[in-house]
Amino acid sequence: MASAHDRAVLQAIFNPNTPFGDVPGLNQDEELIDDESGFDTELLEQVKELEMRGVSAAEAGDLQAALQLFSQAIQILPERASAYNNRAQALRLQGNTAGALEDLDQAVSLSGGARRTACQALVQRGLLRRLARQDDAARADFEKAAALGSEFARQQAVALNPYAALCNKMLSEVINQLRNPEASEMPSM
Repeated sequence: MASAHDRAVLQAIFNPNTPFGDVPGLNQDEELIDDESGFDTELLEQVKELEMRGVSAAEAGDLQAALQLFSQAIQILPERASAYNNRAQALRLQGNTAGALEDLDQAVSLSGGARRTACQALVQRGLLRRLARQDDAARADFEKAAALGSEFARQQAVALNPYAALCNKMLSEVINQLRNPEASEMPSM
């Protein structure tokens, strides 16, 4: 069985757009996967091929081709969440944040919020919301993704927690006082 580090390296190689070390299911007893049992096998294989070609096109910088391939995959199996998540990434790279958010909403909805694609979509949606300064919505997405096993999302949720920020500030002040006690003494009157 591969170590956690090995899985993180493989995740970075095969999914370069995800944060390093963010391996869905790493903190769970079983691997987080998408349930694809309800799809026609032939159509599923066709859609997966389109998505792979779309990812390759996006990596090569051809976002228009990537968007067309992901859209074809969605037309074939509109109930499958993965193509929406992939198209959202291409839309984000193109600068279409609103379109990316719509596709991420659809990916979360179709996946039931409980599968590998949901985890990835929640992280990406959280990042977009954080960039838009929608911290409460971003924190909610990160918390859900963290519950699905994303270490990156857990770190982001903690960073967005106002109580954690206050505690970190207070802890930093205490450490500074311990390191430099002369500077923290009050002047006598």
